[in-house]
Amino acid sequence: MRLNQEILDNIGAYRLPRFAEIPNVGLYLNQVAKYINEYMEPFQDMKLTESMISNYVKKHLISSPVKKQYDREQIASLIFIALAKSVLSMDNIQMLFDMQKESYEKPLAFDYFADEFENVLQYVFGIRGELEQPEEMDETKVLCRDVLLAVAQKLYLDQFFASVKK
Repeated sequence: MRLNQEILDNIGAYRLPRFAEIPNVGLYLNQVAKYINEYMEPFQDMKLTESMISNYVKKHLISSPVKKQYDREQIASLIFIALAKSVLSMDNIQMLFDMQKESYEKPLAFDYFADEFENVLQYVFGIRGELEQPEEMDETKVLCRDVLLAVAQKLYLDQFFASVKK
C-alpha cells in the first residue's frame, strides 16, 4: 500500500527553517513551543509542550533562557530534540550535542541537519530514489544521517498506519 498523494506532496514540500531564519529576538516559552510545533505539524508525536521545554532546560540539554526568553541557538536545539526524541534517549541526544560542539559551529551544524532531514525524508517516503551525498561524510555527519533515517522511518510508519486506519 502506498501513501496517498497529498501526504507525499506535503513531505516533498516540507522544509525546516535554516539557522538564520530562526527568530533571534528572544521568544517566550509559549512562543517557542508554538513556533516549533508549526514545523512539526505534519508529524504525529513530534510536538513539544511548554513543560517538555522546561524539562530540557532543567536537564541542561539547552541553556536557561535569559529573562525568560529563548534565543536562536536554543530554538535550533529544540527543533532537533523535537525530532530526535522519538528515537533517542535524552542522554544520547546530549551526547550528539557534545559531538556537534566539538566538530561544528551551531549555525553550520543546524543547517546541515535541516538539509539532511529533508533529504532523508524524501528518500524514505519514496519521493527521491536515492540519498543526496554531501561532499564529506565525517563520523558526526554519518551519525546525524543515521538518527535522521531512524526518525524518517518512524514518521513513514506512523503515516502508513494512520492511512491504513482510515
